[in-house]
Amino acid sequence: METYIALLRKEEGSSYGVDFPDFPGCITGGESMDEAYKRAPEVLRFHIKGMLEDGEKIPEPTSLDDILADPDNEGSVPFLVQVPGTKTKRVDITISEVILEDIDAYARKHNMSRSAFLAHAALQVMKTG
Repeated sequence: METYIALLRKEEGSSYGVDFPDFPGCITGGESMDEAYKRAPEVLRFHIKGMLEDGEKIPEPTSLDDILADPDNEGSVPFLVQVPGTKTKRVDITISEVILEDIDAYARKHNMSRSAFLAHAALQVMKTG
């Protein structure tokens, strides 16, 4: 289970907002601090799932010190959000050499690793099936 830092923000006259420095564009919020806090894990999990479906690499968590050193984050309240299943796991599969050669050729042509291709293909099949 990976842990990322979320930042709770509140501007005068607005709702509470939450953003994730490691995931630009991943934001949520709520009318109360509690509501914004509770929405954060679900939004981050959904964002990461979309990145995986698109074959994007999931970033390593940035340290709290580095996040707080950024002047744009001044006045925000950091909190931790745990996301299950973000770490990679090595698996052993059995597959025809001919199919594996085709997979590798396709992956190279599209600037993907074999693992990224297999994960992307599996997610596409599960989404449509």
